[in-house]
Amino acid sequence: MNWDDLRVFLALARSGSLSATARDLGVDHSTVARRVAALEAALGVRLFDRLPRGYAPTAEGDAVAGLAGRVEDAVLAVERHAQGQPGEPAGLVRLSAPPAFASHFLTPRLAGLRRRMPRLVVELVGDARAVSLTRREADLAVRLSRPEDEGLIARRLGAMGYGLYTTPGYLEGRAPADWEFIGYDESMDHVPQQRWLRGLMDGRPFAFRANDLVSLLAAARTEVGIAAIPHFLGRPDPALVTIPTATEPEPRELWLLVHPDLRRSARVRAVMDALIDIVTAERALLEG
Repeated sequence: MNWDDLRVFLALARSGSLSATARDLGVDHSTVARRVAALEAALGVRLFDRLPRGYAPTAEGDAVAGLAGRVEDAVLAVERHAQGQPGEPAGLVRLSAPPAFASHFLTPRLAGLRRRMPRLVVELVGDARAVSLTRREADLAVRLSRPEDEGLIARRLGAMGYGLYTTPGYLEGRAPADWEFIGYDESMDHVPQQRWLRGLMDGRPFAFRANDLVSLLAAARTEVGIAAIPHFLGRPDPALVTIPTATEPEPRELWLLVHPDLRRSARVRAVMDALIDIVTAERALLEG
């Protein structure tokens, strides 16, 4: 049995799609199909039902996937052990963070780390989902709520405050009763700032809705309405003004996650320290 075929099989069992697996692994979809077929031939069992809408593991496939996951865990543990050894900060550190926070806050502040540590490369990935540090989808992750992942080290970095923002032109000559609002779509109705915004609206309508923060910011800048925006985005923006409110939304906590095997790695530690310093220095802007 070719061990690399097992890796491809496990990725397909998780995604259920040849094309998605090919994208994740950086190979052609025909390569995925060929390797899975080779593994089935080597093991003498059918691992997938080929369905019109994708690949579904058979009972044997589910059993092999469970065993293959343990093999993957062991291989990744070896990698983390090797990469977690102390030394000079060098190599790649993959950092996952919420998209708008990654692009608008972290990117301009982390870029200078390269000048101080020329052998260090930061790969910043804006991702709304909770990536798996155990499966090496990232080395570090910043999240907007207290993490529940078992086996990871979590540190609270700070908090991110929100306020109401719009353009001066939108407010000019418009009574509060005529205000319209910009908010998330229904998929994000559960987040604290959206619940707070709905309470302030008091029956007034949405003028625009989207599922990402950058779209809300862009809409607010074009005088569509009033949006609940993080202070780190709203306050430095010369096109926007903040509207005083009697209440404030619940701040979103910022948490930093790392796998225990990597916490002593010089490259990972360097990025962790930089993140802690950045959030500490910018606390007033973040919290508002």
